[in-house]
Amino acid sequence: MKVILTQDIPSLGKKTEAVEVKPGYARNYLIPQGKALPANQNSLKQLQIKIRKEELQLSRKKQEAEELAKKLNELSCTATVQAGEDDKLYGSVSIPDIVKLMGEQGVDIDKNKIILEEPIKALGVYNIPIRLHPEVEATIKLWVVRQ
Repeated sequence: MKVILTQDIPSLGKKTEAVEVKPGYARNYLIPQGKALPANQNSLKQLQIKIRKEELQLSRKKQEAEELAKKLNELSCTATVQAGEDDKLYGSVSIPDIVKLMGEQGVDIDKNKIILEEPIKALGVYNIPIRLHPEVEATIKLWVVRQ
């Protein structure tokens, strides 16, 4: 039976490909799960409409992320912490602290979008990358100063 895939399936093929599968596999698994449509003109039109909608949503999300990135690139946060004489912090500045500092400035970001390999443990100025979208990344400036 010939079907058109509606999503990537590693063992079969890529999205929008027409592939030949056994009829039972198509009827009992692929079609009910929404992973494929029967290969005919009507289902091909449905798939094209669905793809256009997804592309519009993705472009809208990317545009929103780019606008937020412009705002974030101008953002500067200051963390006041206790530090020893050798400029080492008694604690550390971690992702939840950065989210809280950004929230105080009116920017709400999901903590999973902030890229920080390890917590900050020294005074100084740091550039913190934030991945807003797979193709859009912003950077905020974080000042870690003595209390």
